[in-house]
Amino acid sequence: MIKKHITLLVLVLWSIFSFSQASSTLSLSKFSQISIITSGPGEALYEKFGHTAIRVKDPMLQLDLIYNYGIFDFDDPNFIVNFTKGYMKYKLARYPFHLALKGSQQDKRWVKEQVLNLTSEQKNQFFQFLEINAAPKNASYFYDPFFDNCATKPRDIIQKVLGKNLVFKDSFVKNDLSIRQLMNKEIHPNTWGSLGINIALGSKLDKIASPTEYLYLPDYVFEALQESKVKKNNQEENLISKTNTLLDFKEKESNSDVISPFWVILLASIIGIFITYKDYTKNKRSKWLDFLILSITGIFGVLILFLWFFTNHSTAPNNFNFLWAFTPNLVVAFLLLKKNQPKWSRFYFKAVLILLCLIPIIWIIKIQLFSQVLIPFFILLGVRYWFLQKTLNR
Repeated sequence: MIKKHITLLVLVLWSIFSFSQASSTLSLSKFSQISIITSGPGEALYEKFGHTAIRVKDPMLQLDLIYNYGIFDFDDPNFIVNFTKGYMKYKLARYPFHLALKGSQQDKRWVKEQVLNLTSEQKNQFFQFLEINAAPKNASYFYDPFFDNCATKPRDIIQKVLGKNLVFKDSFVKNDLSIRQLMNKEIHPNTWGSLGINIALGSKLDKIASPTEYLYLPDYVFEALQESKVKKNNQEENLISKTNTLLDFKEKESNSDVISPFWVILLASIIGIFITYKDYTKNKRSKWLDFLILSITGIFGVLILFLWFFTNHSTAPNNFNFLWAFTPNLVVAFLLLKKNQPKWSRFYFKAVLILLCLIPIIWIIKIQLFSQVLIPFFILLGVRYWFLQKTLNR
């Protein structure tokens, strides 16, 4: 991982300081090609969706460059803080294409190339747009994983260059899926990464995605371009003139984590339910269990509220995970450690039990989908809350 970050840093520096071969005044020859490069998924979480980039090749000018919108902005000293707040600064970097292909070969990721069917004028418009935006003063942009990323950028540039001549086909959409469902197809649900993302992001992800919104994923960009057309001389032609397979590796499968969240949560929930049963039969209460459950759900509640109200993440608001990750639980956790509990404690747990019961309703009518990995934990919460509202201040 460290080696990969060093490589990316070198590429960014190369992009900044090497404008000798190409510039905003250079014109491509009639033998040039502009291609969309799609790479298969990698091992790291941020690589699971694959990658999209743009290739500019001109044998007459001896150019073979890749324009990559997926580079972290290493120059930003506040990258981590800004990333947390939702101000994720990425760069457009341009560097020799063979370096990008070498990286994919080392990672054993398949790579496909789609050569765009453009006129010489359109190629140069495309090229000039890329060159201007690759300049250091223009290269940075605020990244959004669902609405402004490495896959949406080529889509937007093609639309800008072709305008009304682009005939977008949406026949690649076979089912009405939400943005979250599309995301969950790429990351195995029984992973800590998938669990964290699904907890952190709200119901904006759960609206049915339009065909254009499918294109935040490289695979769908590839399919859309294959089916779309371009108008030339009042006739429609294929937008893609040729498709090449540059690296033919088997696609990496998305597998569950070795120590998977489902089995960890299931085991912990079974233990918690068993302790609750013993508490009920022996007419006692395990304070440590209540503190653990309430503090964990309270902390998650604080994180959800922080992402919702104090960050710029476009998909963090309206997050119904607050129904179980209830922020006041963090305060109540300490109150229940005392010998005498507040008089309102029974009513409190009746209220949070009602909130918990809203989850399956919201899930079924698809206002927001929750991680299936959490089901055992929801059952534990229901059992424990029922026990507490029955026994406290009895």
